[in-house]
Amino acid sequence: MAETTGTAVPAEVTEHGDDGVRRRDFINIAAIGAAGVGGLAVVYPLVSQMAPSADVLAESSTEVDISSIEAGQAIKAVFRKQPLFVKRLTPQEIKDANDVDVGSLRDPQTLAERTKEGHEDVLVTMGVCTHLGCVPLGAAEGEVKGEFGGYFCPCHGSHYDTAARIRKGPAPLNLQVPEYEFTSDTVIQVG
Repeated sequence: MAETTGTAVPAEVTEHGDDGVRRRDFINIAAIGAAGVGGLAVVYPLVSQMAPSADVLAESSTEVDISSIEAGQAIKAVFRKQPLFVKRLTPQEIKDANDVDVGSLRDPQTLAERTKEGHEDVLVTMGVCTHLGCVPLGAAEGEVKGEFGGYFCPCHGSHYDTAARIRKGPAPLNLQVPEYEFTSDTVIQVG
């Protein structure tokens, strides 16, 4: 025990001061706080530069006006730098698609599963063959539509039907239907 004027001083007062916090503890807390602020100052620019730029965000969704598409016609648009096919099916094309035995398909899907309820005549698919990524023909007027009246991939001979389902050739899957919704009766938003 330390003696100053003949009275004993408790050990905790000499080691911790009157408030129980030593000066060294305060310095440690201040140093850790400064390091944390400095670390955030270094990390924030690195993380924020990984955020998508404005042009990338703009391409993350596409609006397509389908009011000018007549039955039997299709248009090509661009979605995320890839071709997008939007086709308005004729009553005969809808019947042909519904008459197919779904169990006989390589990638079984009904037309109803590939379209939106209330808009069964509008088929929206990515224009990329599921075999090796070529762009199938059949969306523009006068292009070869293949043996099943839908799309034909000239690269390796894949044939798709009117619902863009694979029917013949090396493609393993149907043409992909992207996420989309009708924002009105004449406008769809893809993505």
